[in-house]
Amino acid sequence: MPINKNALIRYQTLDRCFSNPGRNYFIEDLLEEVNNTLSEHNSSTDGIRRRQLFEDIKFMESENGWNIELDKITDGKKKYYRYCDPKFSINNSPLNETEAEQLKAALLVMSRFKGSPQFSWVEELIPKLEQTFGLKESEEIISFDTNPYLKGIEYLGELFEAIHNKQPLKIAYQSFKKEIPDISVFYPYYLKQFNNRWYVFGQQKGFNTLSVKALDRIEKIEKSTEPFIENRQYDFSEYFEDIIGINRGKGEKPELITLWFAPSKAPYVKTKPLHGSQKKKQENESGLTITIEVIPNYELKSLLLSFGKEVKVLTPQWLHKELLEMSYGNLIKS
Repeated sequence: MPINKNALIRYQTLDRCFSNPGRNYFIEDLLEEVNNTLSEHNSSTDGIRRRQLFEDIKFMESENGWNIELDKITDGKKKYYRYCDPKFSINNSPLNETEAEQLKAALLVMSRFKGSPQFSWVEELIPKLEQTFGLKESEEIISFDTNPYLKGIEYLGELFEAIHNKQPLKIAYQSFKKEIPDISVFYPYYLKQFNNRWYVFGQQKGFNTLSVKALDRIEKIEKSTEPFIENRQYDFSEYFEDIIGINRGKGEKPELITLWFAPSKAPYVKTKPLHGSQKKKQENESGLTITIEVIPNYELKSLLLSFGKEVKVLTPQWLHKELLEMSYGNLIKS
């Protein structure tokens, strides 16, 4: 059975209670502790009921869990729970078979990515897991739309390791706008793929702003002896929430954008939303009207232009006008 985040929070809370010799935890106390911890992580949660709590304890006692041994000590008409071994903790236990299967599944997903020799250790680790835990032999069940022949893909593993190890790099970068590469010290923070192209986000020595480099424009990478400058400004789990693509102007705010799509594009837009904020406003025989709330950037404009006459910007008016001008300019060039 897969262990999701909420379940892991519950198991860790119960583990803390079972290993606490200074307090007797009855079922009601355990339920309160678990629900309080869940509420700390998600204020909108309704918590769990007694039945789920007993199922959690049963799972922890099983071979698929951690084989925990509990003393269920009677005190009056109730029982309190604690580990038989006060030094025991699920955090000190080796991987069980379920966890090994989950780890193997995650490694299999990683191993499907082709293009970087630095990830070859993944394929080497899977047979060891199978041998140690007696897991069934691996078979390929998933693939991704990746192109191992993309220029610059060979740097992906090296950049991944540099981010993980906080290793400054000296990068030779060939911009489309310059005739010779720029060489600079770069502190890498994050990797992202968009439109089948990889980018590395970081900070360039001498600048206090975020820099984005396309891997296919990198000519050479070397390790630098410069001290690493930590990322203290950007939370990349939130950085991309308000944009489509990778470009985000400093200080720009999301705008509510209303779009009309022709009937032929309606199914496509409904099943593959343009952005997580997409909401349907109206749909009839004449087409589909939606809203998205994003920072208008180059990638959004390019995406909308790709729909041609089958999309129309209803609001804001400035974006409608700008796309008309861009579309007209493209027609003249062609």
